Amino acid sequence: MKTKFTKMEKAWILYDVGNSAFVLLIATIVPIYFNYLSESAGISSADYLAYWGYAASVVTLAVALIGPIFGTLADTKNFKKPIFTICLAVGTIGCLALGFTSSWIVFLVIFIIAKIGYSSSLVFYDSMIGDVTTPERLDIVSSQGYAWGYIGSCIPFVACLGLVLGADAIGISMKTAMMISFVIVAVWWVLVTLPLLKNYRQIHYVEQEGNLFKSSFGRLGSTLKDMKNEKPVFLFLIAYFFYIDGVYTIIDMATAYGTALGLDTTGLLLALLVTQIVAFPFSIIWGRLSSRYSTQNLIMVCILAYFGITVFALFMSTQLQFWILAVCVGMFQGGVQALSRSHFAKLIPPEKSGEYFGILDICGKGASFLGTSLVGLVSQITGDANKGVGVLMPVFLLGLVLFYYSIKSRQKQPARQ
Repeated sequence: MKTKFTKMEKAWILYDVGNSAFVLLIATIVPIYFNYLSESAGISSADYLAYWGYAASVVTLAVALIGPIFGTLADTKNFKKPIFTICLAVGTIGCLALGFTSSWIVFLVIFIIAKIGYSSSLVFYDSMIGDVTTPERLDIVSSQGYAWGYIGSCIPFVACLGLVLGADAIGISMKTAMMISFVIVAVWWVLVTLPLLKNYRQIHYVEQEGNLFKSSFGRLGSTLKDMKNEKPVFLFLIAYFFYIDGVYTIIDMATAYGTALGLDTTGLLLALLVTQIVAFPFSIIWGRLSSRYSTQNLIMVCILAYFGITVFALFMSTQLQFWILAVCVGMFQGGVQALSRSHFAKLIPPEKSGEYFGILDICGKGASFLGTSLVGLVSQITGDANKGVGVLMPVFLLGLVLFYYSIKSRQKQPARQ
C-alpha cells in the first residue's frame, strides 16, 4: 500500500489538527479555569466535578439527538460541506466567547454551545473519509488524522500553557491569559481547516427527491427500521456504545478528576501534554499494524488496555501515578478511536455515510452522556472521585464482549466494499 497522501487526504487530516487544539484546551486548561471560577463563587470540589460532568453530558445528549438528523440532510448532494461549515462556525465563535465571561454559570452555558458545534462538526468530518480516500486506505488515513491531530494541537497548546502558567511573570491576570488562549485556539482551528473547506468535494451522496426534510427523515426512518437486518452494523453500534463511553468519559473528565484529587495543576497539564506526544507515534503505529493484523483484533486489544487503565485509575492518588496513567492513555487512545472509525466506514454504504455516522454518534457521544453522568453522580454522592471513575470498569467489559459477537456476525456477513 502506498504511503504518500493525496492533497485531499492531507486536507482532511488537517481538520483533526485544527479541532484537536480545542479538544486539548477543554480537556486540560479549561476544567482548571472553570474550577477557578467556581471556587471564587464558593462551589465545593465535589460539586465542581459534578457540574462539569453534567455539562459534558448535556453536550453529548444534544449531539446524539441532532447528529442523525443533520447527518441525513448532509448526505443529500452538495449539503455536507455547508452544514459542516455551520457547525465549525458555532464551535469557533463559542470558543472565542468563552474568553469574555467571568461568571461560572455563563461560562458553562457558552461551553456547552461551543462543544455542541465542535462535536456536531465531527459527525460530518468523520463521514467525509469515504469521499477523500479509498476503502483499502481507510485505516491508515483515519489513524493519521488522529496522530497529526494529537501532535499538531500541541503547538497552540504550548503557547496557551505558557500564557496561563506565566501570567504573573508577564504581568497579566489569569482571566486575560485565558482570553488570549481562547483567541489563539479559535484562530488556529479556522486557519487549519481552510484547506478542507476549499478542496472538499462530496463524491458519495443521495439525490434530492421532493421535499428535502421529508425525504431525509424518510431515509433515516427506513435505515433505523432496517437496522436489525444489518447485523454486523447493529451489533457494532451496541458494542461501540459501551466501550467508547469509557474512552470519551476519560477524555472529558481526566483533568477534572485529577484536580478533584488535589493533584498539582502544573503537573496535570504537563502530564496530559505528554499524552498527546505519546499518542502521535502510537496512532501511526496502530494504523500500520492494521495492514498486518485484523482491525477487529486490534480494537479488542485497545478495549482490554482501557479496562486495565480504569482499574489503575481506581486506586490513583499521586502525581506520579497520574503521569503513568497519561502515558498509558496516550498509547491506546488514538488506536481505539481511529480504528473504530475506519472499521465502521467499511461496514456502511458510502452514499449514506452522514446518516450512519450520525447514528454512530448516538452510540458514541450519547453513550458518553451515561459515563460522565455516572462519574459525576457517584463522585457527588460518595464524595470520592476514585469511586466515580470505578463505574467505567463494567462498561469496558460489556463493550468488549459485545464487540466480539459483532466480529462473529461480520464473518458470516462480509463487509460492504
